[in-house]
Amino acid sequence: MSRVCTVCGKGQTSGNNVSHSKRRTRRTFKANVQKVSYVANGKTVTGYVCTRCLKSVERA
Repeated sequence: MSRVCTVCGKGQTSGNNVSHSKRRTRRTFKANVQKVSYVANGKTVTGYVCTRCLKSVERA
């Protein structure tokens, strides 16, 4: 599953793990996407939508 929102395009981003001794190693933050059906341009579409867009998208 590709963790990219079909509404806003939000995907994975990167940052650092920071240990107690302040050593930094690279890590990824993945978008919280859910498979839902929603209405877009008058049609019912099924796709992966991030949880922030779930509030604004009209559900089918």
